[in-house]
Amino acid sequence: MTWRPFSSKKEKLILAAIAEAEEKCSGEIRVHIDEYCKGDPVFKAQNMFFHLEMDKTHLHNGVLIYVALKDHKFSIIGDSGINEKVPDNFWDDAKEQMLIHFKRNDLTTGIIAGIQNAGEQLSKFFPADDSLGNELSNDISYGA
Repeated sequence: MTWRPFSSKKEKLILAAIAEAEEKCSGEIRVHIDEYCKGDPVFKAQNMFFHLEMDKTHLHNGVLIYVALKDHKFSIIGDSGINEKVPDNFWDDAKEQMLIHFKRNDLTTGIIAGIQNAGEQLSKFFPADDSLGNELSNDISYGA
């Protein structure tokens, strides 16, 4: 059996937030949840980004929200196409919004806040483009 830390209802809320954010932009947003992250969450997110083949989007505009639940670590990273266009502090607002909810032990709302922020920000640099379609699965991926 696959480890699933979220109820079906909470998973549906996260998936709906991804779909809504992706309607506003051509970016691709994914969420990956681990139980533990023994090192740097940014490094772990970068590895997971490539493992999930998020670097294969046409415009290199994928975003990964990575959360390690039991170690209370998280990161939000974007592909090279995003990082070439945005200011250095681009992800700081999303991290801060997520952290507010995480400190209240509201993981679902924190993840949704990060997704919404990513969608809003990406819409400025990567407007919606129906010709690209949905390049990546919106499913939440889980580790152990």
